[in-house]
Amino acid sequence: MAFEGLGEKLQGVFKKLKGKGKISETDLKAALREVRVALLEADVNYKVVKNFINNINDRAVGQEVLESLTPGQQVVKIVNDELTSLMGGETSKLNMSSKPPTVIMMVGLQGSGKTTSTGKLSNYLKKQGRRPLLVACDIYRPAAIKQLQVLGEQLEMPVFSMGDKTNPVEIAKSALDHAMHYGNDVVLIDTAGRLHIDEELMEELVKVKKIVNPTEILLVVDAMTGQDAVNVAERFNELLDITGVVLTKLDGDTRGGAALSVKAVTGKPIKFVGMGEKLDALEPFHPDRMSSRILGMGDVLTLIEKAQEGFDEQKAKEMELKLKKAEFTLEDFLDQMQEMKKMGPLDQVMEMLPGMNKGKLKGLQLDEKEFDRARAIIQSMTLEERRKPSLINGSRRKRIAAGSGSKVQEVNRILKQFDQTQKLMKQFSGMSKSKKAKFKLPFM
Repeated sequence: MAFEGLGEKLQGVFKKLKGKGKISETDLKAALREVRVALLEADVNYKVVKNFINNINDRAVGQEVLESLTPGQQVVKIVNDELTSLMGGETSKLNMSSKPPTVIMMVGLQGSGKTTSTGKLSNYLKKQGRRPLLVACDIYRPAAIKQLQVLGEQLEMPVFSMGDKTNPVEIAKSALDHAMHYGNDVVLIDTAGRLHIDEELMEELVKVKKIVNPTEILLVVDAMTGQDAVNVAERFNELLDITGVVLTKLDGDTRGGAALSVKAVTGKPIKFVGMGEKLDALEPFHPDRMSSRILGMGDVLTLIEKAQEGFDEQKAKEMELKLKKAEFTLEDFLDQMQEMKKMGPLDQVMEMLPGMNKGKLKGLQLDEKEFDRARAIIQSMTLEERRKPSLINGSRRKRIAAGSGSKVQEVNRILKQFDQTQKLMKQFSGMSKSKKAKFKLPFM
């Protein structure tokens, strides 16, 4: 997961500070030294790290944080503010043309996930009520046109193509005419990439830009390339004046340096992030929420949004009633696992809860095989056992294990996961009832 290593290190640093009743300047310097090392190890640009540390130090000392009653928490707040600012401050939305169609040029190097991101973005816009048209302008990469056409079929979306023999500039121009004729209000142009930036590539992109006059030029960069991604962004911005960045593979084993550096280096915001391979795994980038997740404070707003997308309203009402009556059973647990799967990988979902870290998630990670095993175990229980798990003693566990083709330890693990989920559901319920909560979780 993105920022996993950085997050653990920063949380470790601030846990030490929070444990102190009073913080000296020496303590602060030692903590900031660890923060600096953690950021550099995460492949954040050196100049960005230097300015970031200086800003924190100036604010911490300038606001007399060291003399406050909760100096550790004050320092964490400052770091949270500075991280948010570093990544762009506010969420940067797509600019939409007042006179359709809105033209979005997707640019980037080969292998960055540009074509897939084009499809994902069209899917996102379709859900917003738009009528996108995908345009195949990459005539050089083998199977690029076919890939876009396959994505179009999967998303039930039109794809404009003139084959690989026509000039990309002509294709783009003809696509605009096609969009206006058929009422497509957004045109997404999948342009050609190269393995490296060269004059021929940039010259062609400049020509396409001139002919279509795009509302947005989004640069797609692979977050796993780290500092190289920032260098690519800087170069594309110099030549094309991009309007924003799409960071792909942010769910991978990445250090996260690109996300923390690209805005500061280019001055252009990250607008979307790719969080998985599925065609709905593209999310708007929220700097404040990402900062909160890095520092272990959760991301409840995104969690609520995902829940609202994935859960059935009728089931939500039924579940709310069950929780009020404390009737959450193993049957409900099985239903909820299925519903949670719709929101994405369970560990990613749970990471959005405040205070959750990798250690606390060990008993909750479920892949497809584990889900099937859990279902077999629960279905091997009697109706009474599913509704009153407290009845399941040692001999019953052996019977359930034998009936489901599993081991007693696996039955114990499912029961432990059920107990943990019960507690989490109560936590959700408490959040939804809070006076400060603007939204109510759909499954509460």
